[in-house]
Amino acid sequence: MTGLPETFAAARAEGRGVLVGYLPAGAASVPTFTAMVEAGVDVVEVGLPYSDPVLDGPVIQEAVDAALAAGTTPADVLRTVEAVAGTGVPALVMTYWNPIEQYGVDRFAADLAAAGGSGMITPDLTPEEAGPWLAAADKEGLDPVFLVAPSSSDQRVALIAGLCRGFVYATSVMGVTGARQRTSAAAPGLVTRVRAVTDLPVGVGLGVSDGDQAAEVAGYADAVIVGSAFVRAVRDAGPDAAPAAAARLAADLAAGVRRPVRQPQPAAEPPDAPGLDGV
Repeated sequence: MTGLPETFAAARAEGRGVLVGYLPAGAASVPTFTAMVEAGVDVVEVGLPYSDPVLDGPVIQEAVDAALAAGTTPADVLRTVEAVAGTGVPALVMTYWNPIEQYGVDRFAADLAAAGGSGMITPDLTPEEAGPWLAAADKEGLDPVFLVAPSSSDQRVALIAGLCRGFVYATSVMGVTGARQRTSAAAPGLVTRVRAVTDLPVGVGLGVSDGDQAAEVAGYADAVIVGSAFVRAVRDAGPDAAPAAAARLAADLAAGVRRPVRQPQPAAEPPDAPGLDGV
């Protein structure tokens, strides 16, 4: 399996961005995850379904609710991680913190490492409360990935970036997840602020839905993170056609990150919502 540092280094050598794709376990089959990878997704976020996904928009919330109703468990998430890691790309778990506390932090870290996972993205875990996870991640060789937002102060950006390994996740808007008609004008400035305090790659997520938008974001960020668009494509296609639908979207996005659009961006935009002020 290739790790995050090697994945970013290889993409950099090719002069392109890294494509990160998200789907919740239980809302998509293993063949769908595999199809994403085969069509060009470089890093996979496997979502751990949770009953109160406060930072997710309606598309992901509906998918997560369906996965929970179908009985998806953390064990199913880890089996999905193992399958994704078996394709050779880094597999990260994307999860709210409560399920990890319920499972046991040290136990989950050990089981994630045993499944071949590369690390974990924790959108609602603050630096002040991250000690147990950071210790467990260090012990198991996992990459902790935290989020910064346009509202984050320079001091907080530096604090959060200093705790990350693999990459820093920059949220492009001050709202919940969801594909948008245009990319965020605040994101380039946030990426610049992150790069001022760390040498880690910076990935931008929330809002990208097609190859053109991926090309725009790849013009200033190291990674383009896509979630809701994949979830919607899989939902609309239905179970039998989901792998093909995920592959079509992945191919479009993968072509986008290979033709970055480098052009001046507006300095800022008004916040969409106050949902990420705490990161």
